[in-house]
Amino acid sequence: IPLAYYYAYTAVYLPQIGFQATASTMALGQISEIFFMLLVPFFFRKLGVKVMILIGMLGWVARYALFAMGAPDQVVWMILAGVILHGVCYDFFFVTGQLYVDKVAPDDIRSSAQGFIAFVTLGAGMFVGGILNGWWNSYQTVEGALNWQNVWYFPAGLAAIVLVIF
Repeated sequence: IPLAYYYAYTAVYLPQIGFQATASTMALGQISEIFFMLLVPFFFRKLGVKVMILIGMLGWVARYALFAMGAPDQVVWMILAGVILHGVCYDFFFVTGQLYVDKVAPDDIRSSAQGFIAFVTLGAGMFVGGILNGWWNSYQTVEGALNWQNVWYFPAGLAAIVLVIF
């Protein structure tokens, strides 16, 4: 669900707080993703699935908290750190989940299990995230502009709740 916020609003958020090259800035997150994807097998063996997923969820909380805290004063390092956390957020949660399913699912249902986890996380999760996104942000407009601090604290709180439950 929190991924929907990143995909839907980061490209809108960055230029509104003064970033000129939105695509280039967001590409830093993709570079981070490649870097952390290379490290996933190492951490998978050393830390295990639960710890990696916890780190991924903590990354979500940290990313959105950095976006929220950096918004009012346009603190560049906080915004860039939030973007660069994409590698940890995505790889340690989604990629690790896919690897775990691949490891534990019996051969005869492995592809169905992979499809199901993709549907739940990237399908239903994104759908629900999009609905929550629109609902929450409809209450965050002040004088025609979004209150970015409140916009980003909401998914940070959602991710924190899921982290505690997990």
